[in-house]
Amino acid sequence: MFDPHTLTILSLGFVLGLRHALDADHLAALSTVLAERPTVQASTAIGFFWGLGHTLMLLCVGTLLLALNLTIPESMANLFEFAVGGMLVALGLFLARRVYRERWHVHTHEHGGRPHVHLHSHHLQADHTHGHWYQGSLRPLAIGMAHGLAGSAALMLVVLSTVTGMAQGIGYIVVFGVGSILGMVGVGAVLSLPVIYSVTVGPRAYWMVQGLACLASIGLGVMMMIRIGLGVGWS
Repeated sequence: MFDPHTLTILSLGFVLGLRHALDADHLAALSTVLAERPTVQASTAIGFFWGLGHTLMLLCVGTLLLALNLTIPESMANLFEFAVGGMLVALGLFLARRVYRERWHVHTHEHGGRPHVHLHSHHLQADHTHGHWYQGSLRPLAIGMAHGLAGSAALMLVVLSTVTGMAQGIGYIVVFGVGSILGMVGVGAVLSLPVIYSVTVGPRAYWMVQGLACLASIGLGVMMMIRIGLGVGWS
């Protein structure tokens, strides 16, 4: 059905798609969303929609570039990557704002005549319920699309140097996307474990996990923007 060269290219695309899900900026962006959804089901769904948005953007951009036989200029690729860095900072700040709005505060109780300090929130619901499906799906879909746009330049360099025709190129992008979707679903499930565990431990542990997600996203985003701004590059 496929010649050996095509099978090799498609297999390579699938493996690279799985590997692509483990990029640091992807993990940082995903962690900020997962920190708000402490269940395996929600986390795998977030990973799926992230991967889907990533694949849709790659497919749209890749098909257009293949049809016109064009590549994305390095200056534009750096601009896309810089925007992703800004988005990581915004995601971290958004999560920090959410934690703050839950009104976490420290207050003291006495037990057995000895003071004890507790972290407490009047807004946090015990069941961590959330709204409709689109409220939890559109954001990771949009984040995935932004990452797909930023990563399209590097992907197209691989595609154009490997494939021998437009159909083969589109096939490569599709299997790459399928690999990235499966990878992000798996990553979402794994990253959800410390979040779920922190919820069972107590509010303080859950707050610490959310705080780490904030710091990781903001720190990586700032680092990306600095490196790109200095002309060092990120990828």
